[in-house]
Amino acid sequence: MRLTDFWDRMERTFGPGYASSVAADQVIPQLAGRTVDQAIGEGENTAAVWRAVCQAYPDRVPSKLR
Repeated sequence: MRLTDFWDRMERTFGPGYASSVAADQVIPQLAGRTVDQAIGEGENTAAVWRAVCQAYPDRVPSKLR
């Protein structure tokens, strides 16, 4: 998954203003206790990060974006 696709999904899920806040501030257990920004910054595959977001927010991520 391209980084632009990842951010498009984040914004569609959380809204344009809140997506960056979630990425910067929310520690996700599925990312070994890192934030989205930390995981991506450390070279984690964006598809793997997106799967972690889907697992962490199952009620928030629309099924069509999973």
